[in-house]
Amino acid sequence: MGEGKRLRVALLCGGRSAEREVSLAGAAGVEAALDPARYEVRRYDPATDLARLVAEAPDLDVAFILLHGRYGEDGTIQGLLDLLDLPYQGAGVLGSALAMDKHVTKLLYEQAGIPTPRWVLLRRGRPCDLAAVLEGLGLPLMVKPATQGSSVGMAKVTEPEGLGPALEAAWEWDEKVIAEAFVPGREITGGVLGLDELEALPLVEIVPGEGYAFFDYEAKYRPGATRETCPADLPEETAEHARAVALAAHRALQLRGYSRTDMMLSERGEIFAIETNTIPGMTPTSLFPQAAAAAGLPFPRLLDRLIELALEARGRT
Repeated sequence: MGEGKRLRVALLCGGRSAEREVSLAGAAGVEAALDPARYEVRRYDPATDLARLVAEAPDLDVAFILLHGRYGEDGTIQGLLDLLDLPYQGAGVLGSALAMDKHVTKLLYEQAGIPTPRWVLLRRGRPCDLAAVLEGLGLPLMVKPATQGSSVGMAKVTEPEGLGPALEAAWEWDEKVIAEAFVPGREITGGVLGLDELEALPLVEIVPGEGYAFFDYEAKYRPGATRETCPADLPEETAEHARAVALAAHRALQLRGYSRTDMMLSERGEIFAIETNTIPGMTPTSLFPQAAAAAGLPFPRLLDRLIELALEARGRT
């Protein structure tokens, strides 16, 4: 590429998942923040533009994936980009698929010695002993579709009679659902950035506003619904431990480039990994960009760095 030539960036956004609108909103912020003197941005919506992406791939330098949920964060689009020999930021096929499945994620956490709340995998259409689930996990507990993001289909169950309806609602989104013990405490999230040399970013504490039982879809995306503190107000020893958990989760799930691991700091001071996001929200006020800014990487520079990492990672799949 000659000096002064702009990088041709395929901005992949939209898609077919339940998080389509979140993806489109994030893409608007990313496109506005990318320096037009350095980048020529072309948008592709996988819901309608896959054939055009394939046809134009030889004329592109790098892809920036801003898709959340199925068909964007689960390894499928990553596999297509690998076939097209088009580098992209973030995890490859394997890491994306592993992290997208909450059940598999938690198995790998356990194998790596990363504490995670007790859970049970429940499949749609198979016998389900609700009494045994309640006895094993206690109340309250969380019900989550195994392969959805942004808290889609998630519910907090506080009474025994609420478990059945919560499972039925979650099965509308996914054949596999997990029921997970609820950990009272403080919700924190830790970002990781880099390839061979990993940097654990400052932690963010998430405090949903009044009226929210947990950090649900509305609490995530309604302006003012949640208070976020970065860096989180934690003792340094606790913060160091949480950052180490985020790094361990990133490695256990075979990730690259960047990730964000959500954790609970229990009332007893224990840290539990909940899940890891391979394509974190990417508006200037999203959690990962907040953490990067606190580490000295303002939003436009963070985008530059992610694109640099995508180009560095080429050929490592």
